[in-house]
Amino acid sequence: MEVLTGAKAVAASRSDTVRLELEDGLTLEGDELLAPFFPGGVPEEHRAHVTAWWSEVFGGPARYSAELGGYEGMLAHHRNLGITPEQRSRFASLYGLAADDAGLPDDPEFRAALVAYVEWGTRIAHANSQPDAELVEHAPVPRWGWGEAPPYDPDG
Repeated sequence: MEVLTGAKAVAASRSDTVRLELEDGLTLEGDELLAPFFPGGVPEEHRAHVTAWWSEVFGGPARYSAELGGYEGMLAHHRNLGITPEQRSRFASLYGLAADDAGLPDDPEFRAALVAYVEWGTRIAHANSQPDAELVEHAPVPRWGWGEAPPYDPDG
């Protein structure tokens, strides 16, 4: 698998194809902490919705907002799940491994942004999944970026 760097990495990181590969590589079904959330396996529709979310968050089309309920829709999917701190941490860890397996950009700025977003997002999901959570009524889907400088290019 080609490891992408520089401008090519940025372009690929915004691609639904690469993001879908990331989502396909995220194996939750066999994980003892996360499988209980998906007793019948992770449906393809769920993977497609998460792909649309990630694409929008990292600067792609606003499809999740337009078609799937935006931020409020995402919160609704996590409401009352009772995600534990251990489950949150496991998901974040598995997402990092899936990013490696999918060949997502390996440059430090992109990876720092990805890890920061996964940490932020999983903490929001954890907090909003608790039975007594006070939800934010309306908020935009966050837009996450990386570095104001050009992407890291080891060749240049």
